[in-house]
Formats: sequence, structure tokens, C-alpha cells
Amino acid sequence: MITYDDLTPPERELWAAFPEGRPVDLRVGEAALDDPAGGAAWGPERTVRAAVLAALLLGAHPPQPGAIAALRLAGARITGGLDLTGAETTHRLRLEHCFLHEEVVLTSATTASVHLDDSVLPRVDARLARVEGVLSVRRSRVAGALLATNARISGELLLHGTRLAGENGWSLFAGGLEVDGAVFCTHGFTGGGGIRLIGARLSGGLFLDGARIGAADGLALLLDHAEVTTVQITDGFAAAGRLELRGTHIADLLSFDGARLGDCTGIDCARMQATDLRFTPAVRPAGPVSLDGTQVTTLHDDPESWPVTVLLDGFAYGSIQSAGAAGKDSVPRRLDWIRRGTGYAPQPYEQLAAWYRQIGHVDDARRVLLAKQRARRRTLRPAGRAWSLLLDGTVGFGYRPWLAGLWLAALTLLGSLVFAAGDDRPVREGEGPDFHPVVYALDLLIPVGGLGQRDFWYMSGGPAQILSYVLVATGWLLTTALVAGMTRTLERT
Repeated sequence: MITYDDLTPPERELWAAFPEGRPVDLRVGEAALDDPAGGAAWGPERTVRAAVLAALLLGAHPPQPGAIAALRLAGARITGGLDLTGAETTHRLRLEHCFLHEEVVLTSATTASVHLDDSVLPRVDARLARVEGVLSVRRSRVAGALLATNARISGELLLHGTRLAGENGWSLFAGGLEVDGAVFCTHGFTGGGGIRLIGARLSGGLFLDGARIGAADGLALLLDHAEVTTVQITDGFAAAGRLELRGTHIADLLSFDGARLGDCTGIDCARMQATDLRFTPAVRPAGPVSLDGTQVTTLHDDPESWPVTVLLDGFAYGSIQSAGAAGKDSVPRRLDWIRRGTGYAPQPYEQLAAWYRQIGHVDDARRVLLAKQRARRRTLRPAGRAWSLLLDGTVGFGYRPWLAGLWLAALTLLGSLVFAAGDDRPVREGEGPDFHPVVYALDLLIPVGGLGQRDFWYMSGGPAQILSYVLVATGWLLTTALVAGMTRTLERT
């Protein structure tokens, strides 16, 4: 039990200031002497016991009528552990430029706003805490991690410029965290380990602009199955591990604009949902990007920013917005984007073709679907590959029916030249029209109907007779390929 008689002079000053919420500043006014990095050497005139802080927050000295009690302390060396496990307090706690020998424990506590800014401390444990306001550790140096598993913060989690050395590979370990405001890891935030926010609900968003983070077992950011309004991984952000956002629901924007992902070993956004995805990093990731099963309304990207491997099976988007995204030159770049997957998948081609049709680029859509059939060919057995080659070469799988006309014209020309020099014989003397080599060649190529030549004339022996049989067979093949290709085209449109 803390009594007034047990207090040291700086503790008595704090005791007197608390009921009115007045700040107590123990700094001497010299930057070198006030740097909390050297706080372990501060003398008794700047030393306050953590037990005194806890006693005040828990009601040892009631507030003045008409005033709002708050604990506001700057420039102090705080000895002992500030342990508020399970406590309920409505008083704000603000420690600035302080040196704390032991961790701050808020496990299962219900508190008002907590500020631990510009300070040096071993660790912050806020697991299962309920903070009615802001939890701020701005510009502080934490030797361990910030633990906030299943915590709830009605305001914001502020980590501007914070340095978290981390423990067990994690700097921010906060699965199931709920924040009504935003989580800010910006302005030089540095994490020696990864950030774990699996299943978190961040109503105001997650901002990692310019952050530098390490990894835990290769994971730099774990945001699986979270619900977030906005995620900004931008402006020089760098990570030495993999980013996971599997099954995450992002109500607005996921942005990688200006991120430097050269050390990022991969980004897994499988089954994620977002309104806008902006993939325009300054440096592309070193590892693969997975968008398997992901759904976005709009994709903003630079085709040159994607890594060597991109997984797009099931990736659905309403539109693409980027320089050169549409038009004649965009198709090869988009096809290269699709081919960066690890095997054939039809859906990415069909999704891209649907988008081209949506913006009125029907010819580009056909080019994409033609590329899909050619990619599929590699998965077929020899007989299927042969039929695929025939469809491709004759009618372009139905997307280039004019090819059949070229074949027809070329074979008609060949036949007419050979038949003009061949030995043509009438089937029955004196009957039928006069022999015409061009019409005869064309009549052989057309399997249905007739032009009145093949019923009355035939070629006798030699190359001309062999060619006539070849033209009949080729005509059937061309007709079959044309019908099959056009049927496939109509089924896709």
C-alpha cells in the first residue's frame, strides 16, 4: 500500500499533479541529458516507481472536483514493472521521454488512452486489453515486441517512428486485434520482426507507408482473414520476408504504390477481396505474387512491376487502369502477364478477353482467346495436339475464319494450274458443261452442293488425279475445321 509519506520528491510532485491532470516534466532541458537512451543513469531526482503510477491510476488519490484526473509524466526513470493486469481505470496515462526498466502490462485491462511516446522500454503487453481511446507508442524504442492479441482499441494504434526490436520473430503480435480507428506504422517505423494481424478488424485501415520490417519464419506481414478498410504498403516500404493477405476483405484500397519489394520473398493475396488493387511498386518483388481466387473491382498496375511468377487462376476484376492497358500494344504485355503462371489455366485468358470485350476491343478479345487455345495445346495428348494444330492453322480456332478463305484460294489456284495441264476426261461424252480447271478445282474443294464440274469430268492418271483426291479430302477437313471453330467461337460470345 503506497502512502504519501513513502513518496520521493518527484513522486510527491506527480501525486499532487494527478488529480488535476497537470503534467510533470523532470527533464533538465539538455538534449543529451534528456535522451531516454541514457535513462538508466538518471538519478533519484528523476526516478519514479511504477507502483506509484499504478496506485494513482487505480484511485489512490481521487480527482479534484471539476477537474479531469490524468497521469502525465515526462523525462522520468521508472523502476519496477507497470502492471495493470485486469485493472479498470478511466484515467489517461501519458509517459513521454521516459526510461522504463521493465515492461508495461495491460493484459485484460480496461483503460482510457495510453501514450508511451518517445521512450525506451522492454516490452508492451496489451493482450485482451480494452483501450477506450488511443494506444500510442510513437517514436519509442522497444527492446521486445508489442503484444495486442484480441485487444480492442476504440481509437487508433499509433506507431509512428516506433522501433520494435521484436521477440520470437515478431515485432507486432496482434492476431484478432480490433481497432475502430486506424493502425499507423509510418514515419520511419522499424520492426526487427514481422507484423502479425491475422483475423484483425481495422475499421480505419492499416498504414505501412515507408515502414521497414523483418520476418518471422519468412513472414513479414500476416494479415490473413482480416477485415480492413484500406491497406497502404507504400512510399518506400520494405520487408525481408513474405506478405500474406489470404482471404482478407479490404473494403477500399490495397496499394503497393512506391514500395521497394526487392527483398520481399513473395506476396500471397489468394481469395482476397478489395475494391481497388494498386500494384505499382518502385521495385518489383523478388518472389511470386498470388492472386488466385482474388476479386477486385479495379486493378491499377504497371505491367512491368510484376515479378517473374504471377498466379492468376480465378482472379476476377471489373476493369484495368494503367498506362497502355488497352489498345493494340497491350495484348502482348497482358498475355505475358498471364503466362507467368505455373501451368495452363483457362480462367485468366477468359477474364482478360471479357474485359477487352467490355471496353469494345473485340479483336483484342479474340487474340486473347486464340492465345488461350494455343496455351491449352501443350496440355493435350498427341491426337489432340494434331487436331489443335489443324484448327489453328486453318481457321485460327474460329477466331480467324478468313484463314479458310486463304487456303481455299491457294488450293484453287494450285488445282487450276495442275488440271489445266492434266488429262481431263468426260464422264459421259457429249454431256455436261465444258471443262474449266478453276471451277473444277473449286468444285472438288466444296464438299456440299456442287458447281457442275466434278459430276461430268474426271482426271485420268498422273499427278492431276492424285491432286483431285487430295482436294476432296482437304475440302472436308477445311469445312469440318471451319464448322468446329465457328461453333466454339459462338459458344464463347
